[in-house]
Amino acid sequence: MAKVKISQVKSTIKRPNNQKLTIKALGLGKIDKSVEVEFTPQIAGMVKKVSHLVSVKEL
Repeated sequence: MAKVKISQVKSTIKRPNNQKLTIKALGLGKIDKSVEVEFTPQIAGMVKKVSHLVSVKEL
């Protein structure tokens, strides 16, 4: 699997609770915080759910 860098670019204020929990599950929570993870189908689904809040770069 390829590794990707996921960065939060927008706030979770006034977002549905399931989106807040997804951001937390990805290891994010603050703007400009980044994590490097393996790009599994589970991660892809979470990124798709909050795609408007995060940016994804392939490593």
